[in-house]
Amino acid sequence: MASGFFALFDDIAALMDDVAVMSKVAAKKTAGILGDDLAVNAEKSSGFVSSRELPVLWAIGKGSLLNKIIILPLAFLLSAFWPQGVIIILVLGGMYLAYEGAEKIYEYFFHRKEKHTDIAEEIKLSAEEILTVEKGKIKSAIVTDFILSVEIVIIALGTVVDESLSIQIMVVSLIALLATAGVYGIVAVIVRMDDLGLAILRRTKKERGLKYFIGKALVNALPWVIKSLTVIGTVALLLVSGGIFVHNIDFFHHILEIWPSILKDFTIGLGAGVGCLVVFLSVKWIWKKAFA
Repeated sequence: MASGFFALFDDIAALMDDVAVMSKVAAKKTAGILGDDLAVNAEKSSGFVSSRELPVLWAIGKGSLLNKIIILPLAFLLSAFWPQGVIIILVLGGMYLAYEGAEKIYEYFFHRKEKHTDIAEEIKLSAEEILTVEKGKIKSAIVTDFILSVEIVIIALGTVVDESLSIQIMVVSLIALLATAGVYGIVAVIVRMDDLGLAILRRTKKERGLKYFIGKALVNALPWVIKSLTVIGTVALLLVSGGIFVHNIDFFHHILEIWPSILKDFTIGLGAGVGCLVVFLSVKWIWKKAFA
C-alpha cells in the first residue's frame, strides 16, 4: 500500500517536472506576443483621467480573463480531436500578426496627422461623451485582447501538442493565467508612473535634488515608455509571425538558411505582413469603387 502511494507521488513529481519544463518552453515562445499585448494594453489604458485609468484597466483585465476562459476549452477540444487544426490556426494567426505589424508601420508613416487630430477633438468632448468613448476603447481593447489571447493559447499549445492532454491543459492554462496577471500588472504600474512622479514632486520642496529628479523623470518617461513599447511590440509581432511561418511551413524553413534566425524571422514576417496589407488595401479600394 505504502509503495503505491510513493509510486503515485513519483508520478505526480514527474508530471510537475514535465509541466515546469514545457511551461518554460511555452513562455519563451509566447514572449514576443506578450510584448505586443503589453504595448497594446498600455497604449489603450493610458490617456484617460487619472481616476479612470485603473477602473478602465480592471475592466479590460476582466474581459481578458473571460476571453481566455472561452478560448482554453475550445483549444483543448481542437487539440484532442483535430491536432492539425492547431497548426492551421497558428499559421492563420501568424498572417494576422504579420498584417498587424505591417499596418502599424504603414499607419506611422502615412496616418500620424490623423491620429493627432482625433486626440485634439477628443479633448473637447463632454463628460458623457468621454464615458461613451471610454466604453468604446474598453470594447476595442477586449476584442484586440481576444485575438492576441487566441495566439498566446495556440502558440503555447503548439509547443505541447505532442504531449498528453493533462500536460497540455496544465501548461497552457498556466501560461494563459500568467499572461493575464503579468501583462495587466505591468500595465497598471506603467499607467500610474506619472502619478507616482507627481506625488514625489508634491513632497519635494526644492526644484533640485534626487527626489525632484526622480519625480520629474517618472512624469516625463511615461509617453516615451509607451512609444517604446509600441515599437517593441511591432517588432515582436513581425518576429513571432516570421517564426511561426519558418517553423510550420517548409518553404520558409528552407529559405535564407545562412541568415541569423532573428533576422530571418523578422524579414519573413515583414514580407508576409506587407503582402497581407497590400491585399487588404486593394480589396478595400475595390470595394469602395464598386459600392461607393
